[in-house]
Amino acid sequence: MQNITRRDFLKLFGVSAGALAITGLTGCGVAPFLEETAQPVRANSDFVPDVELQLTATDTQTSILPGQPTHVWKYDGAVLATRGDGTSLQTIPNSYLGPIIHAKRGQKIRIHLKNALGEPTIIHWHGLHVPPDMDGHPRYAIQPGQAYVYDFEIRNRAGTYWFHPHPHQRTGFQAYAGLAGLFLISDSEETEANLPSGEFDVPLVIQDRAFNAANELVYITNPMDQMMGFLGDRILVNGRPDFALNVATRAYRFRVLNGSNSRVYKLAWDDGTPLTVIATDGGLLEKPVRRNYVTLGPGERVELWTDFGNRRVGSELKLKSLAFSGAESGMMGGMMGGGMMGGGMMGSSNSALPNGAEFSILRVKVDREVKDNTPLPERLSTIQRYRLDDAINRQNPRAFGIGMQGMMTWTLNGRVFEMEGVANDEIVKLNTLEAWEFANQTNSMDQMVHPMHIHGVQFQVVERQIAPQFQTVWETVRAGYVDEGWKDTVALWPSERVKLLMRFEDFPGMFLYHCHNLEHEDQGLMRNYLIQA
Repeated sequence: MQNITRRDFLKLFGVSAGALAITGLTGCGVAPFLEETAQPVRANSDFVPDVELQLTATDTQTSILPGQPTHVWKYDGAVLATRGDGTSLQTIPNSYLGPIIHAKRGQKIRIHLKNALGEPTIIHWHGLHVPPDMDGHPRYAIQPGQAYVYDFEIRNRAGTYWFHPHPHQRTGFQAYAGLAGLFLISDSEETEANLPSGEFDVPLVIQDRAFNAANELVYITNPMDQMMGFLGDRILVNGRPDFALNVATRAYRFRVLNGSNSRVYKLAWDDGTPLTVIATDGGLLEKPVRRNYVTLGPGERVELWTDFGNRRVGSELKLKSLAFSGAESGMMGGMMGGGMMGGGMMGSSNSALPNGAEFSILRVKVDREVKDNTPLPERLSTIQRYRLDDAINRQNPRAFGIGMQGMMTWTLNGRVFEMEGVANDEIVKLNTLEAWEFANQTNSMDQMVHPMHIHGVQFQVVERQIAPQFQTVWETVRAGYVDEGWKDTVALWPSERVKLLMRFEDFPGMFLYHCHNLEHEDQGLMRNYLIQA
């Protein structure tokens, strides 16, 4: 394969040399959003919120590594008004991550998004069940200086959700720059489970980043970063490197988000202690499940019950990502391993820490003894189980094949993203239960992991299959899937098929489904689907 020069690279993506440095971030990979954006949405006078918040997307600086501060983009939050027991904002100290929004099921919430950046943006509430004009579709992106008002009722179960930008072809860049935050929902069922709370309820947002010698973030330095998905060589937790957590001899609730653009994590304790999972994307499981490791693709979440009651004061353990295979398989894996792409312009900037390498994520130290006998609940929640026989298309699930056109364009059923485009086989009926099947097709250039995210719904995973030639690599991760609960994002390994069940209810309109490898999303691996009343 011929080496591509920097000039060729810029021509390939339509990027001018001046666009490669935006508020200190080096590299951008795709052209700035140039399409006409929607008019800003204003508050609905008929909607009476229980709480009113403001999030301002802005650029700033923060200290991440020793030495010079790093330019980042972040959400600054403020509570504008509240009635009764309202929603709160929790700041993560010394972090570029946005505030954690705490809300209760049934609350009505109004959020003002102000754009103080130099380009259009919009927020998607990842996992939340909201109307289509509140979901953050890129057609609603607002210009610098404009505002967008979100009005919606919290209808989700208690769980760990999150929010991030979603402008067309800029999602990867803006999320990587720092725009992200957690959205935590509580309800009566969660209260009855008597889970660890307060300081013992710990958010853990895992991200990978790359920095240059001046401590500036580096993003998309060559075409392979865009096609494969960008990988950094430094692991950050809650926006901090070399993350260490001091704990007491008691039970904790760890809320873990894979907030990386494309990296997959195979989470495990370094001493072999099993992980106790109590929740996934869409909230609490029916009962705890144990895994020797948990496989977590971009955008996915798990909650872990972690009990340090039997640990001695002064002891330490590490949460690691174990080695696995298949994240970049087949032709691409071979080239990335030192063949056609082993260095030079076509080599990926992530070679120092490949997807599937083993590394430490964080360190836990038991530093104090407390008396606490809070038991792990035997039952956590009640989940309505969907049955494939009840799906209106049970005999013919709606099929979506992931593929690639040429070298740089990802597709779903051979189609790329169109801002208003919906094909006939992307139209569903309101108040119906459907089966969808995603197939990670195995052409020579597209054999890698694709975490698929569906807006507007939570779904249940009912079946997984793998082609025989990929069984060996699949076995390095499959025992870490947690499919027992509600999901909104599901990772597909090369040649894997996954069948999902979902009900379309409450909100007719147009929503997105896409790969949550954000570079893939920006390169076309995203489509609309339409819910018709």
